[in-house]
Amino acid sequence: MDTLPKRVKIVEVGPRDGLQNEKNIVSTPVKIKLIDMLSEAGLSVIEATSFVSPKWVPQMADHAEVLKGIQKFPGVTYPVLTPNLKGFEAAVAAGAKEVSIFGAASELFTKKNINCSMEESFQRFDAILKAAQSANISVRGYVSCVLGCPYEGKISPAKVAEVTKKLYSMGCYEISLGDTIGVGTPGIMKDMLSAVMQEVPPAALAVHCHDTYGQALANTLMALQMGVSVVDSSVAGLGGCPYAQGASGNLATEDLVYMLEGLGIHTDSPLLSHLGERSVDPQIPSFQLQDKWN
Repeated sequence: MDTLPKRVKIVEVGPRDGLQNEKNIVSTPVKIKLIDMLSEAGLSVIEATSFVSPKWVPQMADHAEVLKGIQKFPGVTYPVLTPNLKGFEAAVAAGAKEVSIFGAASELFTKKNINCSMEESFQRFDAILKAAQSANISVRGYVSCVLGCPYEGKISPAKVAEVTKKLYSMGCYEISLGDTIGVGTPGIMKDMLSAVMQEVPPAALAVHCHDTYGQALANTLMALQMGVSVVDSSVAGLGGCPYAQGASGNLATEDLVYMLEGLGIHTDSPLLSHLGERSVDPQIPSFQLQDKWN
């Protein structure tokens, strides 16, 4: 355990990855309230929304209203997802200071998720990264299906390393490695990270684990032991993937905080310890968060 990081940055993805798969449209005021309460809880990075086409993800149709409506807490960043240059430009117009681009280690998943080939996706990303550099906006990268794909099955660690290296070399300051359908186990996580870390430094990596088979915490712990110190999670375990049939929710933020507290690992804020006390009502989709941290 002496190999564990002393501090872990939590990237809260509930308002975006958590809500995008909900069948019932969550109202804009509720989304704004959720993000404001997460800010009050002490989280330093909260992924607010996604500037994708409402045709493909209706839940995110109010992206501009959400980003403009939330309180901007000092020291908190509110990145948004941008699949293409049009989305990037709309995000910047709405006040975004950081964006995320999302690729995959699977050709078929890329076509299902963003309607283009992997090679075409990199061309899109290149345009976004060049525009972001000119606008002094940070870009985070996502790689989906790093431990398995709903369409291609097993994914080779070498393929994940190749895609991650490309995003890093293109200018992404951090790359989040996602077990999109939650099929990974600690051994598979170890093999994947071993390959990726030969190409990209651990300080530039994050993990994003879904909990389909109850492995999210175990996989995250393996990543921490290997030197990763950034973890994506979603309040109350909200989430899933609209293009990954059968994928259940994300790693719950409160479960992650509870584990980190038990390991003596510092997180973004002392206030976060209250999340580990299950201060979030898990009755979904009501999202009636109990405001116990004030």
